[in-house]
Amino acid sequence: MKKVFINAMFFCAISAAVLSSCSTENDPTDSKDENELSGAITNTVTLDATKEYTLNGTVTVEDGGELVIPAGTTIKCKKGFSNYLIVLQGGKINAKGTAEKPITFTAEEESAKSGYWGGIIINGKAPISGEDGETAQGQTEVNNAYAYGGSEAADNSGILEYVKIEYAGARSTASVEHNGLTLNGVGSGTTIKNIYVLESADDAIEFFGGTVNVDGLLAVNPDDDMFDFTQGYKGTLSNCYGVWAEGYTSTEKDPRGIEADGNLDGEYPNHVNQSDFTVRNMTIDLKLAFDKNGTEGNFKHMIDVIKVRRGAKANITKSIVKGTGAYADLIDITDGSGSADLNSVIEIYDATTGNDKKVNKGDNQADGVKVLDSDADCGCDASIFGWTGYEI
Repeated sequence: MKKVFINAMFFCAISAAVLSSCSTENDPTDSKDENELSGAITNTVTLDATKEYTLNGTVTVEDGGELVIPAGTTIKCKKGFSNYLIVLQGGKINAKGTAEKPITFTAEEESAKSGYWGGIIINGKAPISGEDGETAQGQTEVNNAYAYGGSEAADNSGILEYVKIEYAGARSTASVEHNGLTLNGVGSGTTIKNIYVLESADDAIEFFGGTVNVDGLLAVNPDDDMFDFTQGYKGTLSNCYGVWAEGYTSTEKDPRGIEADGNLDGEYPNHVNQSDFTVRNMTIDLKLAFDKNGTEGNFKHMIDVIKVRRGAKANITKSIVKGTGAYADLIDITDGSGSADLNSVIEIYDATTGNDKKVNKGDNQADGVKVLDSDADCGCDASIFGWTGYEI
């Protein structure tokens, strides 16, 4: 593990669990680093909502450690791939904001764009797909030293509630990149609700296996996918809203609303515990002008609104796509590495203008995959995201 730095304030916090316990002689009030968040957290560290923090380097919440972030706290993150927060197996985060006082992770520079800093990663002990469904483990994409997965479906990694994640998703290579929020083998004992991901490179959120449920997620201008599921995810995403704003352009070759794989990268079709997940009350809002032109790195249209493939079984209901933007396929359940589980249920209402509602089932008969005739009860109530300050 890389050598880490914890300043005097955080050393006192680790020792006594509260920042205020630091003695006067050790209080670095005159230090420019007094509010720097960096290194390994091995006990309980409680931040102070009256202070503004800087995330500098990789912050790891170790097994037995806990990071407590009070409502209203702002953490500004330095630029670069190695600047991110990761909660390791056995560690916990307690970030419980409120609608009036959300917790904000953002870029250090006001002019930042997507991919400025890493993002937030949580590694749990819940099952993922693998040769052995009881003990399968994965390796975190951005650092293979950090494992995730296991047999504890109800594993608890803490709380993320009323949290903003802005301008995350830095990458080191085209295949090693952060998301806004990455959930690796996270268990159902973890609470994640009311999350706002703004301008994230790669995906707004990606689930690598696990059983955690997420309720209330606004994703605005993710560079790749809005909602990504892979490696045996078996939870529920509800009340989710994805936006491409006017003038938005993706730099990816295949941006999607939903992308879902049964196993990791489609390379393990024989693994057990393939993805079997639920999405309900979803809105995809393509506000940008209708445009089916574009080449890789300059896409102004969505490749697929919903792409389910590679053995994944989906139950996607009460969903709608709207706006003036374009897409190639409304639903596609085919792929060169295997189609979706044919028992999938995928239902969506199309309220866009100019699209042809193309559904690609290949030669398969997937009776549960269909375009709805009515928008009754479809979509996510946009008013639940008033706390973010983003005008939908």
